[in-house]
Amino acid sequence: MTDHRVERRLAAILAADVAGYSRLTGLDEEGTHVRLRERLRGLADPRISEHRGKVVKHTGDGLLAEFGSVVDAVRCAIEVQRGMAEQNATVPQVKRIEFRIGIHVGDIIVDENDIFGDGVNIAARLEGIAEPGGICISDDAQRQIRGKVDIAFEDMGSQNLKNIAEPMRAWRLRMNAGHPPGAPIEPPLESAQALALPDKPSIAVLPFENMSGDPEQEYFSDGMVEEIITALSRFKWLFVIARNSSFTFKGKAVDIKEVGRRLGVRYVLEGSVRKAAGKVRITGQLIDAITGAHIWADRFERELTDVFALQDEVTVAVVSVIQPKLFQTEIAMATRRRPENLTAYDLFLRAMQQFYLSTREGLAETMKLAHRALELDPRFGLVAALAGTCHMQNVVWGHAVDPQFDRKEAVRLLRLALSIDDDDPDTIALVALTSAFMVGDHESEIEMADRAVALNPNSFRAWSSRGHVYRIAGLPKEAIQSFERAIRMSPVDPLLHRSITGMGFALIELCRFDEAIVAGKKALRQNPSYSLAHRCLAAAFAHLGRDAEAREAAARLLEVDPTFTISGWIARGGQSNAKLMLEGLRIAGLPE
Repeated sequence: MTDHRVERRLAAILAADVAGYSRLTGLDEEGTHVRLRERLRGLADPRISEHRGKVVKHTGDGLLAEFGSVVDAVRCAIEVQRGMAEQNATVPQVKRIEFRIGIHVGDIIVDENDIFGDGVNIAARLEGIAEPGGICISDDAQRQIRGKVDIAFEDMGSQNLKNIAEPMRAWRLRMNAGHPPGAPIEPPLESAQALALPDKPSIAVLPFENMSGDPEQEYFSDGMVEEIITALSRFKWLFVIARNSSFTFKGKAVDIKEVGRRLGVRYVLEGSVRKAAGKVRITGQLIDAITGAHIWADRFERELTDVFALQDEVTVAVVSVIQPKLFQTEIAMATRRRPENLTAYDLFLRAMQQFYLSTREGLAETMKLAHRALELDPRFGLVAALAGTCHMQNVVWGHAVDPQFDRKEAVRLLRLALSIDDDDPDTIALVALTSAFMVGDHESEIEMADRAVALNPNSFRAWSSRGHVYRIAGLPKEAIQSFERAIRMSPVDPLLHRSITGMGFALIELCRFDEAIVAGKKALRQNPSYSLAHRCLAAAFAHLGRDAEAREAAARLLEVDPTFTISGWIARGGQSNAKLMLEGLRIAGLPE
């Protein structure tokens, strides 16, 4: 019998992974794999060798490395993150590969070419709570680098790490934190010009920090913030930035004055959420984005069963500071109809997290989660509208295996949503949008879209839906006005290319082809693989007689959507009033 002794040694362990890897692969699986391999082989691996480390293995979305010195490990991590930031400078936000890095020093088990043990597990868990582009280290590691690394780590306090028995103190490095006040933060989209302040109190709610110690609870923290944004937006005398623009700052070290400048708001709300042991705690602080002064801060705690009451408390507290004179009717309006089943609400939050990914896989997962939520709470109107929108998008985006089934489900669900709740602006907006593509009752859809923006003039979703409804109904001027309002509600939205392209389509129907080209190019700078933007350019160039550019745009369209045909697009719905658009596509030589 062979005596197989386990080899142990003390080492510094570095674990790295790619933030949002599933979203990136959903957008471009092969391209993401190639770019990650280039970053590992061209940047991370050489830096590890230079700092006397050893790459133990490449994982699917990152790597594991071992160092004899934690000082070497931390210096290496800083160089890797700086190198990644430089390489990402010219890459669109939606395609950026950003590492999260965790470092711990501890005992490891060595088995042939791999390492195991608590030391490795802790490094991996620290990586999980690091910010994209940031570094998180254990207290043991921090003690050893103190005075030896010329950069300051920020104390995160005690953290509950998944599958680690005892809470651990952790420290983080935000790579942008050393920038001088007022230095430009990394722009999520191409434009960084200051926006004029609206003529009423204006506010943006930044993503709250998830303090639960479990990265899988991120959806809950994000959902709480979204509910607060929705409630605030019901106050018609406020101007509230939409969720998607606020969330472009997630995981970044931000200068509040710069956030205010970029979003065109006076106030910024930030905070944290902790969900543990059947309770939810929210801390929040309201900051004047012009002066940087803290106006208000407070902490709220409730039982998990009172989560909606907690959201309302935070909303009313914030609004009370901005506008002391509150009316009970407005507070009542700001409190949306709540789902009766908390598990259904939990599934809804998870569904929305998938919905915002805008990928085929994300759409499928949203539908699955939304239907499960609806089974648990059949009177949850907004989740019925969400499920109906997903079935519609399945058809319009060409993902449907059985388009006829998805059409019927979309119509059934939109009718169900309206029968449950015909007074919620988000529900009405989703129903109007779904109906515009699937039904085509323009008079009814316009009425619903108008009602949605009247109920909530701060809703990006309502204004964007109204733009599509009016465009599909053959009213391009009104569509452009709606898209412009939507863009102001969410000026750095990662999905802004959709509203900009919708404007481009409407401009074509008004024979404003030069402006449509500007819109199409702007949309493609934000998302080069967005096929509708290529359609916009192909049609606009064709109408201007710029044949070579029209053919090039048509070729690019077929590269990103090889099965595209004009008749297939018409069959998916919503193109009956896009006569000049369809004519332009035919002139550009696209297949019928």
